[in-house]
Amino acid sequence: MRYAIRAAFFDFTSRLNDMTQASQHARYIEEGLLLINQGKIDALIEWEDRDQIAEWQHYTYYDLRGKLIMPGFIDTHIHFPQIGMVGSWGEQLLAWLEEYTFPAESEYQDTAFAEQMASLFLDQCLENGTTSALIFGSVHTGSTEALFAAAEQREMRIIAGKVMMDRFVPEALCEEATESYQQTKQLIERWHNKGRLHYALTPRFAPTSSPALLSVVSQLKREYPDVWLQTHLSENPQEIAWVKELFPEHPNYLSVYHHYALTGPKSVFAHCLHLEDAEWQCLSQTHSSISFCPTSNLFLGSGLFNLRKAHQHNIKVGMGTDIGAGTSFSLLRTLSEAYKVQQLQHYSLTVTEAFYHATLGGAVSLALDDKIGSFMPGKDADFIVVDLAVTPLQTLRQSRCRDIWERLFVLMTLGDERNIRQTWVNGRCAFQRHDNISS
Repeated sequence: MRYAIRAAFFDFTSRLNDMTQASQHARYIEEGLLLINQGKIDALIEWEDRDQIAEWQHYTYYDLRGKLIMPGFIDTHIHFPQIGMVGSWGEQLLAWLEEYTFPAESEYQDTAFAEQMASLFLDQCLENGTTSALIFGSVHTGSTEALFAAAEQREMRIIAGKVMMDRFVPEALCEEATESYQQTKQLIERWHNKGRLHYALTPRFAPTSSPALLSVVSQLKREYPDVWLQTHLSENPQEIAWVKELFPEHPNYLSVYHHYALTGPKSVFAHCLHLEDAEWQCLSQTHSSISFCPTSNLFLGSGLFNLRKAHQHNIKVGMGTDIGAGTSFSLLRTLSEAYKVQQLQHYSLTVTEAFYHATLGGAVSLALDDKIGSFMPGKDADFIVVDLAVTPLQTLRQSRCRDIWERLFVLMTLGDERNIRQTWVNGRCAFQRHDNISS
């Protein structure tokens, strides 16, 4: 359980409050030594300084020169029961839910099927370099149990919860508020803070949540103040108009959640594409977080996320693949889409800021930066081993790069899951790619 790994390393040494300072907090070590003990980071040092820690020679040694090691990716918004409907054609949000999402999620009432899909889902995460995620389950208790059990087996640090919804969904997916309370309470008691597992209260979104259900979510949040909360916010103009019809007593979409005390430091709101000024201010004042999901926002034609405005309000932002409206588990592909979305709004997303949001920034947005997201001593040893050039085009472009920042940008814009050679979780190799594509 003690390992010494020699390679190049990239991470961030502290959380960022000003994204213009991202490069000043980024750390690149061209030839370093990472020491891991019992699943935790002991130290990251320059190779030439290795003799300052004499005991490293008693660790199991891996020579990975030629590879870049960085913290594992953190996905702040992804749907477990939507893996089977990725790439479903032709609809925007509300029609897409009716046509594809609800039928797909109905399959998860079969626990054996859910167990099979949980293994596939988490293996896809690991293959793409995602070591931690904030995950939506289905409405079924059994499927959520299956997800937690599969994550426990893989020693992954995840936050997840069964979806809560009691109206405007097919009968097979609809629950009573009291039933939702009891089932969620049992799941919290069984799984929250069990090893590396955490629970998130998961009302799907305001339209499928009656006032009675939102009151139940609020009650659970009071009873278990250290659990997380995840939901959707202002993804689609038709959705927003629907919320205003259903909750006319509230001035805006976010105020519905805020009224039930569902905002806060462990609350993560996905999308946030069409916020009013008061909503930006509320997210900031309550220290809530946003999950930026560029791939799904483009796929469903929902809109463009205003990252600059999030920074102006000092709101924490993480990256989300949003499988299954998102079309890839790869956060490299997701960052590439994020760059293009910001270009359309005349904001140049730097490579350092992009990788911050996918690693330490994601951990900050999930209130887990004391445990994951960088190579600081004492943190979990969750990381990925990256080959920067696995195709002829990547090899050509990498050969023309002048420094590590250009090389990382090429990785971000041309890279995908093939660049992930190994994924380590809790100090052990949980995935290794066996192919002949590496250059």
